[in-house]
Amino acid sequence: MILDALKYLAYILIFPGFLFCFLTGMLLCGIDRKLVARMQKRVGPPILQPFYDFFKLCGKETIVPDAANRTVFLLAPLVGLAALVVLQLFIPVFSFTAFSNVADIIVILYLLLIPALSIMVGGASTGSPYAGVGLSREMVTVLSCELPLVLVLLAVGKKVGAATGSGLCFSLTEIVRYQMAHGSLIGNLSMIPAAVAFLMVIPGETGSHPFDAAEAETEICEGMLAEYSGAPLGVFKLNHAIKLLTLTSMFVMLFLGGIGGGIQNLVYTMGLSGGLAGALITLLNVAVLFALCVAVTVVTISFVHAVTARLKIEQIFKFYWTVVSALALVSLVLAWYGL
Repeated sequence: MILDALKYLAYILIFPGFLFCFLTGMLLCGIDRKLVARMQKRVGPPILQPFYDFFKLCGKETIVPDAANRTVFLLAPLVGLAALVVLQLFIPVFSFTAFSNVADIIVILYLLLIPALSIMVGGASTGSPYAGVGLSREMVTVLSCELPLVLVLLAVGKKVGAATGSGLCFSLTEIVRYQMAHGSLIGNLSMIPAAVAFLMVIPGETGSHPFDAAEAETEICEGMLAEYSGAPLGVFKLNHAIKLLTLTSMFVMLFLGGIGGGIQNLVYTMGLSGGLAGALITLLNVAVLFALCVAVTVVTISFVHAVTARLKIEQIFKFYWTVVSALALVSLVLAWYGL
């Protein structure tokens, strides 16, 4: 009993929980910033700059506005952080799952909303007019991304469910197992539109350029974060980094999960077995997952950031509810007819 409790505590605090999320998410943000700078022919900040910024903010004074609800103001970033760490626990790392058979895609959809709601509640608690404008824009962005995201998950669930005879599959673990046995879904022509749609959802869900209308530095001075400073602002920045990790790792699991089968076969051909084989498989899973997350970040955020201008809020809504939703719907229809 005690060993089980310590194991789950390690899952929550170390891997794939808080420490893994903190280190990997911050590294992804640093790589993103560096690549964008290089694409724009700038030197850019060092890859470790997000770490420097976070610890610098944690050392600064936290100023709470007089008009703010102090409790809500300070708790909002922590609630978002807790939701993201819990969410990462339910996402398989190829063959490794911390809490398998506990949550499905429906629960993950709910958990994804909590960080966005926490930043909106925190901004609303300040009473700032800038935060009010940012809040309304964030609500529109969240609503814009939800439809294509749901359609993508339905398409993947229907594809795997039809192949396994279960109708609709909402378990990430089962989706990964199917891919490990039959190959990655990205190799199926009917799933390519859904994969492209998910790639486009990632920058919208994370509020990255050009989908950063809710913060818009030149228009509404960071929007909902206008009144935040010190450690709470650092935690919100950390939430952005972890959400980037969460969404990119979800893409890897949904469309590239078959790579995990190759990793297992590689380890077993080396003649290893028992605990050593399991440890090596997990280590390789983490390394490959990070490499794929970096690749997805380059495609979805860094490249888009470097070549496009920031979109207006009405353009974001129209883009997601027409172009991106249409791509996801194509995959859903094809999967529904068994293609």
